[in-house]
Amino acid sequence: MVLFYSFIQGFLFSLSLCFDLGLVNAAIVKAGVERGFKSSFMIGFGSCFGDITYLALALFGFSFILDFEAVKWTLWIAGTLVLLFLSYKMIKESFHPKLIDWNGSGAETRRSRTDFWFGLGAALSSPTVMLWFVASAGPIVAELDGEGRAVITMFVAGFFAAGLLWSLMMALISAKTGEALGPVFVRVLSLMSAVLFLYFAVKVFVSGLSNVAGG
Repeated sequence: MVLFYSFIQGFLFSLSLCFDLGLVNAAIVKAGVERGFKSSFMIGFGSCFGDITYLALALFGFSFILDFEAVKWTLWIAGTLVLLFLSYKMIKESFHPKLIDWNGSGAETRRSRTDFWFGLGAALSSPTVMLWFVASAGPIVAELDGEGRAVITMFVAGFFAAGLLWSLMMALISAKTGEALGPVFVRVLSLMSAVLFLYFAVKVFVSGLSNVAGG
């Protein structure tokens, strides 16, 4: 049961970022509309490895500094505030959705390998992704710390599975009906992202109350 819970937490953690129609998602959808499923999916597939890179840095990096009391307090407070900010940002975007140029001018031909590396680079260079991991990965990793290697492995598996499933879904939708994805679609995703960000903000705050402030 603990392993399944960890898998679901990793899955939801990944989805909270996937629902943000930022640089990576815009590139996935644009490629699907212009060049079809394969190009779109390879960009998403590459971005999964960019996200995993940041998650690995969070898992291995934070594990060495979580014993410091000042670090725990900083991660707790900053993580909660940033997650609340991201939730507010997504709620705001649900009222004023981003406009993506679905009908790009002149589709360029690109190899699958190039699409993969483009997706990887886009994920690593996304400001939202960097802020998200720095602020929220630490407190969530802290909660998993000490639960055992199997729990963390399941968390990573859930995280990767969500990114892969999302890339597959977005590639299929954009390749077949990309031009129909308008403001309503963006509003729904933004609201779903806001709910997940808020969920993790509450989770980080409550966990911090017992493990940091109460410890």
